[in-house]
Amino acid sequence: MLKKPPSVFLASFRSSTYRAYWRQSTHPLASDRSERFERSSVCTSLALHSLRPCRRIFLNFLLLIVVYGVSSTIVLAEDQLAQPAQVQVFDTPNDGGKSLTVVWAAGSQDREDVRYEIWFGEVGDSIEAGPLKVIAEFPSASHYVRESKHGWWTRVGALTDHRFIVRDGKGIELKDGVRYQVAVASVRGTERLMGPKIIATPQPNWFNWNAVNNLVLAVLFGGLVFYSISQAKKKEIFLRRIPGLDAVDEAIGRATELGKPILYLTGAHDMSDPSTIAAAVILGRVAKRTASYETELMVPHRDPITMAVCQEITKQAYLEAGKPDLFKEDSNFFITSDQFSYTAAVDGIMLRKKPAANFFMGAYFAESLLLTETGASTGAIQIAGTDSDHQLPFFVTTCDYTLIGEELYAASAYLSREPVQMGTLRGQDLGKAVLLTAIGVGTVLATIGGIFHAEWPQLLLELFKDVK
Repeated sequence: MLKKPPSVFLASFRSSTYRAYWRQSTHPLASDRSERFERSSVCTSLALHSLRPCRRIFLNFLLLIVVYGVSSTIVLAEDQLAQPAQVQVFDTPNDGGKSLTVVWAAGSQDREDVRYEIWFGEVGDSIEAGPLKVIAEFPSASHYVRESKHGWWTRVGALTDHRFIVRDGKGIELKDGVRYQVAVASVRGTERLMGPKIIATPQPNWFNWNAVNNLVLAVLFGGLVFYSISQAKKKEIFLRRIPGLDAVDEAIGRATELGKPILYLTGAHDMSDPSTIAAAVILGRVAKRTASYETELMVPHRDPITMAVCQEITKQAYLEAGKPDLFKEDSNFFITSDQFSYTAAVDGIMLRKKPAANFFMGAYFAESLLLTETGASTGAIQIAGTDSDHQLPFFVTTCDYTLIGEELYAASAYLSREPVQMGTLRGQDLGKAVLLTAIGVGTVLATIGGIFHAEWPQLLLELFKDVK
């Protein structure tokens, strides 16, 4: 007999055999479905696998289209002509007036086929009406701020900006206090794009800040000179021995022993030339010695003003020597202003008077060799001093002693030993040392800036820019 009800028995049978039956079923419809499913899956995977190269080619094609479109947009944007940007027009700073400065930013269109035009006119004119005129036209790759000679402390705009200065003259009339309008146009072929019209007024300036570096250097050198003068008053300053100046006493002494005169020439220039001034100062020292030795002095001139100055210098020298009665007005005399007529007259004096000592101080030209050869033929001691470098070979060849270049200017301090002149000479030497040091340091800074492409060396070098 059954211990359980039939429903329980059927339920237990269904639970243990129903699911297994369906899992293990070999029904022909079920097996066909599974085979078709597996076959379709394989075919789908094979189709997708075969489409991968096509998908890669399609993506590359899309990327190419995008890149080409972007590049075409950029090329079209660069090729399109644009009007000048960030245009500024203002009174030119640090000048005497009657000029305006135009500054505008550089653009990507600065090429060989693009040019800039500067339009100019008084206020009230209009470009459309035609009264404004083109006063300048130049390639777009020119007229930059970096081309300016001024230093960084007065520069307006970036180094890459364009700059143009409108000045009075050459068909342009600018007046201080009058308003003008200026415009900049970009031109390529027949296409023109005009920038905004800007109004500005030229005015003179009281101070030129571009030359402030000159002021600083002048104050520096002046301080060196005053410091050297104060040191010269306290102690003796060493000066290098100059053989030509040491021989002055020897030449005057020889003329005194022989009883012959001394001939002194002051050169071919007038009193506006520094070499003539130096020659006149040395004349005062020589005249003082000749007055002490009571030796005759002859000073022929080719300029009347130089003659008048030298007469006073000679008179003062005789007075300082305590021999004012020995002074002769005709010791300084005028011959002629003509070069070779003067040379012929002096040669005649040399041959007739046969001076024992000849002094050639100042600037000379072609007459130098004619004078010194004649003097050498008379057997005189000859001492020359000039800053004319083209005549130095002739003086060195025919004279016993020659003062070369700045030795002529140092002669007065060397002969007098006065503290003021000695200090001035020492201050000038210190100034030269500073300049030589600045040149050396500047060369090193320029080299560093060129190698490492640094900007700070250029800022230091511009302190010595446009030094006068």
